[in-house]
Amino acid sequence: MKRILVQCGQDQIEVAVMENDRLVEYDSEFRGAEHLAGNMYIGRVVNVLQGMQAAFLDIGLEKNAFLYIDDILPAHLEKHPKQKPLITELVTVGQALLVQVVKEPVGSKGARVTTHYSIPGRWGVYMPRADYVGVSRKIENEAERERLKQAAERQLQPGEGFIARTAAEGISESMITADLDELRRRWQIVEVQSSQQGVVPRKVYTDFGLLPRWIRDVFRDDVGELLVNDKDAHDTIVSLIRQVSPELCGRVRHIPIQTGTLFDRFQANTQLENGFKRKIWLDNGGYVVVDHTEALTVFDVNTGRYTGSIDMEQTAKDTNLLAAKEISRLLRLRDIGGLIIIDFIDMNAAVHRQQVLDTLESEAKRDRTKTVIEGWTRLGLVEMTRKKVRDGKDKITMTRCEVCEGSGWVWNK
Repeated sequence: MKRILVQCGQDQIEVAVMENDRLVEYDSEFRGAEHLAGNMYIGRVVNVLQGMQAAFLDIGLEKNAFLYIDDILPAHLEKHPKQKPLITELVTVGQALLVQVVKEPVGSKGARVTTHYSIPGRWGVYMPRADYVGVSRKIENEAERERLKQAAERQLQPGEGFIARTAAEGISESMITADLDELRRRWQIVEVQSSQQGVVPRKVYTDFGLLPRWIRDVFRDDVGELLVNDKDAHDTIVSLIRQVSPELCGRVRHIPIQTGTLFDRFQANTQLENGFKRKIWLDNGGYVVVDHTEALTVFDVNTGRYTGSIDMEQTAKDTNLLAAKEISRLLRLRDIGGLIIIDFIDMNAAVHRQQVLDTLESEAKRDRTKTVIEGWTRLGLVEMTRKKVRDGKDKITMTRCEVCEGSGWVWNK
């Protein structure tokens, strides 16, 4: 069963998703703070670099935002490099520009922004200037894909775009219409605010906060129950659900906690702590080591205490299959993005290597974040990518050691 836990503290709100009592997703937000991805700003161009085909904008954050040429070009020119103009022909220093954050600041890098605006809703993503209709790849039934596409096309105005989300499978056209009308109304507010005179830079649109975003993106028919420890948060959640899926209101329960926390009751805290360790043990005695670099994340699979009972090939296959499932869970839990390399235990049989890839691909279908599995490299590694929107949860839950600076080693004195 899928269960969502919402734990409200004095300074922080935390959300955990449990699947069959296993922690698979986690998010948190300090009260008064906000995520930046999805927000829109009127920014000021402060630098244009022709050699990089990019510009930097002051949008009011600590670091200037990065705007690449493909994030400002019309879609039909993005795929034709020879037809691309120079970035200096599109923007100039001092120009005010409406942009949307698509990737939050990470490390020393500022936010990445775009002029390809999009506003996500319950059933789809509205793109006011895209002139494109799409359907989530996770909806595999061709008849249903075509039905959703035609339903959206009938409701769109010239120049508008819409992508039906996975959750839209099976819903009526009237529900798509209602969702689209609400998203269009929000965009109209953005247009009005961005056209008005005011200080630059300034924010003109704020994406949903933690609880509304999770209700919009995660709370579906497949969720058996949502438990929350705070009565006010419970009432807020019920109010949000009543607007979009009133039939699901009965699955929300307020659980007063006298001692400990809601997370403690369902062992979420223990699983959260174990899930962020460098060495993750598998059920059969094998283990996975996780290492992060600036460029990529590496998973190293080892047999550990597991010796098997047949031969080394079978031992490797069994451990790798368990590791593939666990790595997929860790990607979601830690919200790891970017380039990912997995060093599985060597296997000689091609059929076993394919089984490991099939397991990764099957588990990736559970992931709400876009994941691309490239397959085995010539060196016997698995290469994959996962869309990176914000810094992984490692940065939220952990602090770099002041002694070894995260290397795991301390100089001998």
